[in-house]
Amino acid sequence: MAQTSQASKDVVLRVAGISKRFGGLQALSDVGLTIERGQVYGLIGPNGAGKTTFFNVITGLYTPDSGTFELGGAPYEPTAVHEVAKAGIARTFQNIRLFAEMTALENVMVGRHIRTSSGVLGAVFRTAGFKSEEKEIAARARELLNYVGIGKYAEYKARTLSYGDQRRLEIARALATDPKLIALDEPAAGMNATEKVQLRELIDRIRKDGRTILLIEHDVKLVMGICDRLTVLDYGKTLASGTPESVRRDPAVIAAWLGGNAHV
Repeated sequence: MAQTSQASKDVVLRVAGISKRFGGLQALSDVGLTIERGQVYGLIGPNGAGKTTFFNVITGLYTPDSGTFELGGAPYEPTAVHEVAKAGIARTFQNIRLFAEMTALENVMVGRHIRTSSGVLGAVFRTAGFKSEEKEIAARARELLNYVGIGKYAEYKARTLSYGDQRRLEIARALATDPKLIALDEPAAGMNATEKVQLRELIDRIRKDGRTILLIEHDVKLVMGICDRLTVLDYGKTLASGTPESVRRDPAVIAAWLGGNAHV
């Protein structure tokens, strides 16, 4: 009995029976996944497989037609991104969404505000509690910028940062919400080889610090090299789930997606 409760405690995200239709298109059919604490979990598949839809359902951007959702053992309803963020899932976007005219520090502070208590009135009237909290938020934001490797750019406007550093800034802002799960949407998109190596090191560091990551990514080499487990979708259905090695050898995966490129 103790083992069962321990197992369920170590499950960060459990979703099951997820279906989603857009008009006449069945985008998802009875898909699910289970992510354990400290895992990097990959969601992959060919273009049009449904992985982005699934990712958007999990993070509250789309409302599913059916399915069950549990985060940290408690049910949650993915009805809106900000509600899902409060529940404990922080996401980045394939198209970087930063406040371009705000500094890197201010961008991370915005993420941190989801966990603050002073509220709007405290901010308007600059209460003692608000000022103290704001100081703590700024300090934590600086810590996170250092953690992702861009502390020296704290006072730079977000738009002036390089592409790779903007990605790091997005991850720092996601971490600022103290999430149970960090959902990264194509974080390596548009990166050069050096930036991809740095990204892999950062994801590895986040995992080693006990955090849990859901990764949707087109770069198969990156996914195979860093993920603990994968789910492969095809035509809105689960094609395979397992370790990178078992997925790599799965004949259905090779036929449907890797096109026979067994070296991937």
